[in-house]
Amino acid sequence: MAISSRYDFEGVGVRDMYLLYHEELESLAKHILGVRRIRFFMTFGESYLTHLRCLQNVGMTSIEPILYQGIEIIPLQFLKAVLPDPASLGPRTKGKTNIGCIFTGKKDGVDKVWRLYNISDHEEAYREVGSQAVSYTTGVPAMIGASMVLTGAWKKPGVWNVEQLDPDPFMDALNRFGLPWIVDDNPAPVL
Repeated sequence: MAISSRYDFEGVGVRDMYLLYHEELESLAKHILGVRRIRFFMTFGESYLTHLRCLQNVGMTSIEPILYQGIEIIPLQFLKAVLPDPASLGPRTKGKTNIGCIFTGKKDGVDKVWRLYNISDHEEAYREVGSQAVSYTTGVPAMIGASMVLTGAWKKPGVWNVEQLDPDPFMDALNRFGLPWIVDDNPAPVL
């Protein structure tokens, strides 16, 4: 998280976002022809970062086993056991998510920049499914993908990543199943 940038997210406000590794980058870079650079940023609140730094400083995020009272434990696993169950956070979570992608490239020989994103409300998600919007924005695409396989919309022999399949029925389903997307053809750049 050494590289960060401030960005004004519609519905959420100005936030610091941090450049992180995400396993999806490997597949996307491999399967989307012509991609020269792909990056993943994520935002974290200052309170979260302060707590994380403190836990790192005292060794609680380590995955190296330690001996505690004659028992070998992994600090991060112990930490997970004592933290609140993520499912219990739903009724307390307020605010919105803003998740999207900024694309730069050429279309018909002309330089183009555009952004595709979704805004989800934590309280609305909780009312609908009993989970906050982070879970909702993770679960709905997985449900849609499974549906695409079951209905045959995504049917090819072998094993495929989603970016290798027809995106149109998936994108249409996002609009129908609670994750409508917005296109901005003049987004602010990421500095």
